Parts: sequence; structure tokens; C-alpha cells
Amino acid sequence: MGARLAQGLMEWEALPPEVREQVDALVLQSQRLSAIKAVYEAGLVPQPNLSDCMVVVAGRYRALGRRWGPKPSEPLDADELTEAARAMDRAEAIEAVWDGDTDGWFVLLLAVAADPNTQHRLATIRHGGDMRVFNGQAPPWSEAAEAAQVGAEVAARLGVPFHFASPDEPNDEAPRWWSRSG
Repeated sequence: MGARLAQGLMEWEALPPEVREQVDALVLQSQRLSAIKAVYEAGLVPQPNLSDCMVVVAGRYRALGRRWGPKPSEPLDADELTEAARAMDRAEAIEAVWDGDTDGWFVLLLAVAADPNTQHRLATIRHGGDMRVFNGQAPPWSEAAEAAQVGAEVAARLGVPFHFASPDEPNDEAPRWWSRSG
């Protein structure tokens, strides 16, 4: 079966019915990568590229009323985070660091100590996926602003420093608190 193309993009109807059924089932189970793989391996000639497969699956997410990107995290509670940091036993600082996955960037809020370097995850802050970059919603990175505000508050309550080496842009290689000099 040849893929029908509309303006260079694959159409949903070009997929065999059993593949469409499989993709919809995967979308309903939030199995995005498996759904993309099913479209990619559907046996279409020519084989669609991954970008086209993603567009088709994103369309199915919309058609089925599902969220394509990651679910945003709940607002942070400084009281709960302060108690969690105290439970670490020897938090020497509160630190915010960028991390990422296949959905995009997020910020980890950590209680950290040196000698040896240890960390305790207090929260993961995610306000959306990286599609925000393409549709003009990011930057600014709202998760960074929330991490900076609440992290500084928790650090002040504990009487320890707050560290966020890259508050203005995602950077998972920014210097960590324990690598500071002096």
C-alpha cells in the first residue's frame, strides 16, 4: 500500500485499519513512543520519516482528547519541602538543577550535602514539554521561576544557601553547588 501524502505529510487514512486501531489503543494508554513506532513500522511505501509519524500520533492525541505532552507538576508547597529537606538529616544547601527526558526540560529541587556529595530530591517541577519552545511559550521557563522562588524560601527556612546555576535557560551541565570554590 502506498502512503497518501497531503502537502508532504502522511494522512491517518493511509495506515491500515489494524494499525490505526493499535495506535489509538496505545494513545489511550499514553504509550506515545510505541504509537509512533507502530506508525513507523506500518509497512507503508515509502516509509514515513519519524517527524511525520510524530505528527500523525499527535493528531490522534488531539482527536481522542488526550494530552500530548507531559502533565504539569502540582504547585510546590514550601512547608512540605522544608520538612522533606529536614528529613535528609544534614542538608547543607537547597539546589535547583535542570534535567530532561524525551518530553523536554524540567527542574529538580534538591537538598544537597558535600563530603560525600549526596542529594535528596524534594520535587520535580515541569510546566510542559519542549513543544513550548516551538510555539513561543518558552522561554521564559516558568518552572525555573517557581524553583527559584520556592527553593530560596526553603533554604531561608533551613538557614542554608540556595543555588541555581542556570535559572534563565536549561543547562544540565551547569556547575553544581558542591563544585563551588572555597
